[in-house]
Amino acid sequence: MFTGIVTALGEVKAVERKDGLVRLTVASPYDAAGVEIGASVAHDGVCLTVVSTEGHQGGMSHVVEVAAESLALTTMGELKVGDRVNLERSLRLGDELGGHIVQGHVDGLGEVLSVTQDGEGYRIRIRPPHAIEHLIAGKGSIAIAGVSLTVNEVDDEGFGVLIIPHTWAVTTLSRLKAGDKVNLEADMMARYAARLIEARRNQS
Repeated sequence: MFTGIVTALGEVKAVERKDGLVRLTVASPYDAAGVEIGASVAHDGVCLTVVSTEGHQGGMSHVVEVAAESLALTTMGELKVGDRVNLERSLRLGDELGGHIVQGHVDGLGEVLSVTQDGEGYRIRIRPPHAIEHLIAGKGSIAIAGVSLTVNEVDDEGFGVLIIPHTWAVTTLSRLKAGDKVNLEADMMARYAARLIEARRNQS
């Protein structure tokens, strides 16, 4: 479980492609002593399990394995050496819930329609996959590349979010451009509400 509050930017140091599996080595400023083997870490919103760690000057490197389903449904399969990824360690009991509850289970890939400056911040418009359009509502929450954001506008073309300067500076959102694909996870409450409505309709 995560909150959508990015705690570090990681850099992909190695990509090893195997049959139906990709092993990523990611460097970060995390302390290796605090990241155990088997720990869950969100990478651009995708919950992945740490399989090895190595401490080094200024931080650590860790390895995660991405299975076929995640490769097909997320941006993980497109990562290459030098790419940056938003990182968040899993929520622990007693931690502050600063964003919203994020599971690290990507619902689909959105397409960036535009990125424009809006005052001191930035506005990003995204076209979501049809399957989750009904889960996105104005003033609701959504995770974009693992970042918890509030939906500011929704129309027939897609939805928009406003990015404050701090978030712009400390996440990979500042690297987005029109045409890019991004991992989207709808608000968990919206997902369950939609499922409940569907179940009631099927019973009527």
